[in-house]
Amino acid sequence: MKILITGAAGFIASHVADMLLKRGDKIIAIDNFNNYYSQKSKRSNIKQAESHKNYTLFEADILDTEKIRSIFRQTAPDKVIHLAARAGVRPSLENPQLYADVNIKGTINILELSHEFSIKNFIFGSSSSVYGSNKKIPFKETDPVDNPISPYAATKRAGELLCYTYHHLYNLNISCMRFFTVYGERGRPDMAPYKFTKAINEGKEITMYGNGTTQRDYTYVADIARGIIAALDKNHSYEIFNLGNSKTVQLKELIETIEDAVGKKAKIKQQPIQPGDVTITYADLTKSKKLLSYNSKTSIDEGIKNFVKWYKEERA
Repeated sequence: MKILITGAAGFIASHVADMLLKRGDKIIAIDNFNNYYSQKSKRSNIKQAESHKNYTLFEADILDTEKIRSIFRQTAPDKVIHLAARAGVRPSLENPQLYADVNIKGTINILELSHEFSIKNFIFGSSSSVYGSNKKIPFKETDPVDNPISPYAATKRAGELLCYTYHHLYNLNISCMRFFTVYGERGRPDMAPYKFTKAINEGKEITMYGNGTTQRDYTYVADIARGIIAALDKNHSYEIFNLGNSKTVQLKELIETIEDAVGKKAKIKQQPIQPGDVTITYADLTKSKKLLSYNSKTSIDEGIKNFVKWYKEERA
């Protein structure tokens, strides 16, 4: 298969590309290498893939419709994995217009071109943030998600709705994947596992928002990548899937796990919980297990050990 991946130099997408290359697929990679975090890190993410004969990289912005159209025309992909996005809850409060442009307009561009070029299956990278402050746990795909509490969450829900519209109008096969707090090798430097590991390793202070009892369903990146590929292979007409670990970890537990892996104690500065943050994320995986045979295999202890080992070898 020829698979076009947007945001290809990013954290999750680079792992997906590696897995697909390993099994023999051809990858059409698109990334604009923006300044959200280090371009050097993104280049490093795809260093291995770039040397593969079945990997072709295009530097392009998903908002540049004509350039992206020319890539579709030139490469004739069979399927699309759309992971390009502005990520992060807190930064979206500071620059909501940018998030709307990239996550909504950019998604419309990729959907429209997927329709135009008769793509067989479209995978959309959504987020557990769409569940907002839902009180019912674990979160199920059928739960109401009409009250997002950050611009980022609102753009991701808008993306899901646009995906449904394109499925309805053009019979485009689409799966929307709601990711639950992904961590692991190549992790983004703005996320807690990376920030905490870096600070603890350097003997610097970390900021803990709240009293450490907020909970996240931390999910190891290899498990997420396997879930995406399972959906890619299934060609569902239109479905939404949770991809999580279905085990919650308190913030203070995460810090302790990183301390054990790094071999140093954290210096903690406590701050109030930030606007837009939720108190818990927790995935119901019943549907993903049934329709995708999805199974999260990696415990938080094992995943953090793998991440810290990678960080010390590649980033420290």
